Parts: sequence; C-alpha cells; structure tokens
Amino acid sequence: MKTLIIAEKPDMGRNIAAAIEPRAKNNRTYLEGEQYIITWAIGHLVGLAEPDAYDDKYKKWSLSHLPIIPDAFKLIANRKTKDQLTVIKSLAKRCGKLINACDAGREGQYIFSLIQRYLKLTQPVQRLWISDLTAETIQRGFRELKDGAEYDNLTKAASARSEADWLIGMNGSRAFTTRHNVLLSVGRVQTPVLALVYDRQKEIEAFNSLTYYVLEAQFETELITYRGIWQGERLQDAERAGKLAEKVQGKPGTVVSYEVKDVKEYPFKLYDLTLLQREANAKLGFPAKKTLDLAQSLYEKHKVITYPRTNSNFVTEQNIPEMHAALSSLAGTAYGEWVKGANRGLVHKGNKYICNSAKVEDHHAILPTKRKASGLSQDESKLYDMVVRRFLSQFYPAAQYKSHTAMTEVEGELFKTSLKQLIEPGWKAIYADQQDKSKPRGKKGEQEDEEELEISESFALRENELVTCKEAAVKEKETQPPKAYTEGTLLKAMESAGKNIEDEDLKDAMKDSGLGTPATRAATIERLKKVGYIGMQGKKILLTSKGRTAIELIRSAGVELLTSPEMTGMWERRLNEIARGSASDEQFMTNVKKFATMIVEKVSRQQRANIAAFQQPEKPARGKSEVRSKKSAGSVSGGAVAGKAAASGDGKPAVVAACPRLGCGGSIFMGKKGYGCSHYREGCTFVIWKEAFGRQLTDLQVKALIEKGKTAKLKLIQPDGSAVQGRLLLRSAESGALQIEV
Repeated sequence: MKTLIIAEKPDMGRNIAAAIEPRAKNNRTYLEGEQYIITWAIGHLVGLAEPDAYDDKYKKWSLSHLPIIPDAFKLIANRKTKDQLTVIKSLAKRCGKLINACDAGREGQYIFSLIQRYLKLTQPVQRLWISDLTAETIQRGFRELKDGAEYDNLTKAASARSEADWLIGMNGSRAFTTRHNVLLSVGRVQTPVLALVYDRQKEIEAFNSLTYYVLEAQFETELITYRGIWQGERLQDAERAGKLAEKVQGKPGTVVSYEVKDVKEYPFKLYDLTLLQREANAKLGFPAKKTLDLAQSLYEKHKVITYPRTNSNFVTEQNIPEMHAALSSLAGTAYGEWVKGANRGLVHKGNKYICNSAKVEDHHAILPTKRKASGLSQDESKLYDMVVRRFLSQFYPAAQYKSHTAMTEVEGELFKTSLKQLIEPGWKAIYADQQDKSKPRGKKGEQEDEEELEISESFALRENELVTCKEAAVKEKETQPPKAYTEGTLLKAMESAGKNIEDEDLKDAMKDSGLGTPATRAATIERLKKVGYIGMQGKKILLTSKGRTAIELIRSAGVELLTSPEMTGMWERRLNEIARGSASDEQFMTNVKKFATMIVEKVSRQQRANIAAFQQPEKPARGKSEVRSKKSAGSVSGGAVAGKAAASGDGKPAVVAACPRLGCGGSIFMGKKGYGCSHYREGCTFVIWKEAFGRQLTDLQVKALIEKGKTAKLKLIQPDGSAVQGRLLLRSAESGALQIEV
C-alpha cells in the first residue's frame, strides 16, 4: 500500500511532491506518485465544537447555564473546507501509513492530530520535521523521518492549549456578556494583553510633566572643541540655571579627569519571529500580522528563508554548513560586495553567540536559504533584506570604538563629556546605507543628554589640560510620560509577560513564559482590534472605551488573575513543560476548569454595568479652530478612543472641566476626535481637538487650557513644520481655537 502524506497547505504539498515524487500526477486536491500520495489540510479542517453541540440549551446565552465544562471535547469539521476532509478520508483508506508533514511546531502538530482524531485514522504515523522547503531539506527530512509517537507530548500540549482557550473564552465571554448585556470577548491570552495596554494608558493619564533645565557648555582647547553637560542635582529653577551659565561663560577651566576605553559592539542576534516583527514595525511600520504573512510567503511561496514561526535566535551545529552555503549563494546578488568582505571563520560551531543547540527547541533562527530571491513584492523584498543583512552581519567582526569620558571643571562646576569614537565599523558596514538603523535604540527624553555622542573624527584630551568655556547655554526640557504601545513594543511586552527586561539571558529564560507564542501573538493583536478593544493612530495603539471598561469590570469582579500577564505567562510555561514531557496535561486542565468555574461564580455576583460605560460619547459639534489638520481630523481606526471619558464610576463620561463659553453652563468631556461640550446639541460649538500643533493633548493639558488659559512649555510643531518649545494658549473661549506662545 502507498503512504499518505498530509501537508498543512497546498503549496507545501506541491513542494514535497516536487522533491520526492517529481512525476506525481496532479489530481487537483492531491498528487499521486508510485510510492506516495500527497494531499493537504488547508489550515484547520477540524476544530472544537461550539457549546450547542453538547446541549441545545446552550444556543441561548444564559448565566444560569454556566459553567460549560465538557467531559470530553467534541470535534466538528470546518464547513468551508469539508470537501478536502472527505478527500483525505478517501485517500487514507488506500494507504497503510501516514506522514505528518504539517508545519513543524505545536500548531502544525495539532492540525494533523485533529484530522487523525476526527477521521479515526489508525495507520502508523511518521513525522516530517523540517525548517525550510528547499528540495535538499525536504529530501533530507524524508531520509530522517521520526516516529510519530515521539511527538505525543507536543500533541498533548497543543490540545491542552486549545481546550484551555475554549474553556476560558466560552465561559468568560458568556458570563461577562450576559451579566452586562454587552458583547464582551474574554480570552486566556487576549485579556492579559489588553490589560497591558490599559495599564500603560493609565500611566500616561496619571503622568504629570515637570519642567527642568540642562546646562550645556562648549569647551575649546588649542586643537578641538567639545561639549560637556553640567553635573549636579536636576535643575528645576530657571533662574539658578541661568546664573550657573553666567558663572562659567568665557571662563578658563581644567580637564580634571580623562579616560579612554576600547569598546566592542557585536552584531545583533539572528531573528526569531517576534524580534523580526518588532523591528519591522519600528523600521518599516509593518503591523505584526503583515510581517508574519510576508515571512510565510518568503518561506512557502519563494522558499528564500527558513521556517519563520520560531522563538529561537540561535542555530544548531548542523546549521553551520547551511549558513556557509547560503552565504555562497548570495554571491552575484545585490549583496555580493558584502559576501566578498565576509569572514567565514567567524561562523563556526564554537561561536556560542550564534550556535547554541541548548537554545533551539523546535526551530532555529530565521536564515536565508540557498535559493536566490526573485519575483518578490516590494514589501517582501524589504523584509527579506532585513533577514539577509542580519545573517550577513554574523560573518563580520565587532565594531570597534574608543569610549572617551572626561570631566571638566570651571569655576568649581563640573561638566561631563561622553564620546564614542568609531575606529572600525566591522558589521555596521552592512548598515552604513541605512544610517542609524543599525544602532540599538537607546533611551530618550530626559536621559538623552547623558548618552554618548558618536563621532568618527579623532578626539584626545589630556588630564590637567587647560580649556576655555566658549559658550554656556540653558536648555528647557520636560519629563516625558511613558509612550503608548506600538505593535512592536507590545510584542516585546508579550514576549516577557509584561516585564521590562533588558538582560539578554533573562529574556531567553522568559521566552517559555510569555503571552502566547510567536505564531499567535499577531493574531491576538488583530483580535483585540476586531472586537473593538483597541484602535490604531499611526503606529500607536490606543485603548477604546469598550476595552477600558472590559478590564475594569474583570478586575472589579474579583477575577483579576484573568488580566495578569504573569499568570498567563506561567500557563504558557506549563504548556511548554507538557510538550517536553515534564508536566501533566491532565493536572493543567483540572486547574483551568477550576478557574473557569470561579470566573462564572464571581461574575454572577457582580453589579451590572451602566451601558454608557462601553460607549464613546457622541462627537461634539465642530467649531472653528486654527489647529485642525488632516491628521487631527482623521478618526482612530479600530474603534473610538477613550481617555478618562469612560472612567467615571456611574458610567457617565468623566468631566474634564466646565465649558468656558460665556453663559453655556455645559461640561467638557473627551470625544472621538476632541474635547467638546455636553451642550453641543443646544448649539455650543466649543471644541479643542486632541492633536494640536503636532502634540497629542492629555486631559490635564486641556484642563489647564480651559482653567488657566495656557499649558506648561511643550515641544510643538509650528504651521511651517519647524519644531519649537512653547506654550499652547486658548485664543478663543468661544470656539476653542488655540495658538502658540514661544
């Protein structure tokens, strides 16, 4: 009898057939050769059944019917792809053995397992486990087929993940929805991710900006000039800062200390999927889902990169020869000059920064394959370029710098100078045409003056060298609130379960306990958009009133663990332990069932929320304003954005201030695009748009404009596009028009 190969998608099936059965006959839904029949799943052909498959009473959502906890989960065929399932069933009857050729990961394992269970297939199974779809890799994979039983623990983990999501999602969503009469989606992963966005939004709203001053001096020796920053406690008094500037201006000084160190910067790690998504969002503005889709296309359709849904930044020893072969294949392409300059001796089995089998589980880091890229779309080319440059950088030496640190004293005042002088660019030569894109992203805001300034020209001082302070200038600055999440920074937070981790080793340790997996994180973000919990404003993720109220209801119900990133991270780690055979899937599911029951019990005792808490206040009537622009006039995609407008205890929009329009008597609250008056139906046209002169206004800033007529000094963009430090003034209490005071 023949062997039936089940791939995850048609393209994968055809690639496999081309590699092992090149003369196979194409029968549209499968290919048949002398030894193998190759067919495919088209993604999920089978899924977990809805509650009404267990009892008709579940067709109606009712709190009294909860919790829903099946003794055994029923399976149901996907109606859209049922015909393909029938094809597999028919083909399996003709075959004595099965090969699982679905994606080599937890999800691919689960897709095959569901088909096997639903169709009650009893043939022995072998597993094809490969990381790219080139003919050589497929052929090697078939020579090294594994016994399907070796992946039983992975199947258990995949099933436990899916069933846990069903229990929490079905019971949580039905409980909150029926209790509050608003469709509320709850999920094991999506709810903690939403909580991250909520908590960041609350931090931003609670932030009070403080003005401070930085004293910067320019020093001159016989040969060079350089900058120094005054050292002392933070200057919050403008008068004192000015007097210090006067004190040192034009005065002689001395270099009291000077130190030079040799510093090396090594190439960044190879990409895993989450890191690729983060950097593609930051550099190219790609949403996480778009990056995943492009990477899948580069892998499946073009076969120019290896399997992208990986959580590893490392390779194994067997990948080292493949890396060298891929490097050779890039000769004669647009990357040819960098291939010529590559040092092959740097990529070897002993280089633990690249090759570390202990940090590779299912799949190694994303690499280019030996296949030359052609026919790529513009966006595919951009993502491929990121992968190739990161790969090439591993064959280049560290960038070498001299780090200069000097302390200069003038009139008893100390000034610090930090410079980083580039000596050899090393791997950074690969990014020279991208300017600063090769640089790690440092902290900005009030700490930017303490960072090293990078220079390429020579620099040298001597201890006790005499200098002159040619200029001393005071710069006014403001402390900055936490930044709203982008998809890139949210992915980073998901990877570490909300913990801000900079240490690389700790980051690796947290990969087993993050929120979701590399393959599912983009879908989680898309789900939050779809249900109206978050919206997008450019790259920024903003919370909607519905999202805000959902988190507040969940926490007030006493099931705050459902919003806990750490808790969900622990669950994800346990699933990984199940996959490795070091934890019990039965015990995990017992705990999940208890948690689902507790959610229902807590929600059933919760006071019903006011429906207004979920809704964005109606858009205020438009008034004439000098600050309207295309950007400020546009709405936020994915749902209305709520600030404090939805946070009041009675469900009514929170009042920011009383309307300043003479005789109006209304209240100002935040609407979809701006802050408007509650009496807009009576004809009040007062409105302050959320974005003014390049600035996204906060509730506190709007309150200051209305009550004091002006804000503190802010970084603003003038109509001509130039940046300026100035205050916003309320020019008209009648319309809400603003202007800048420099």
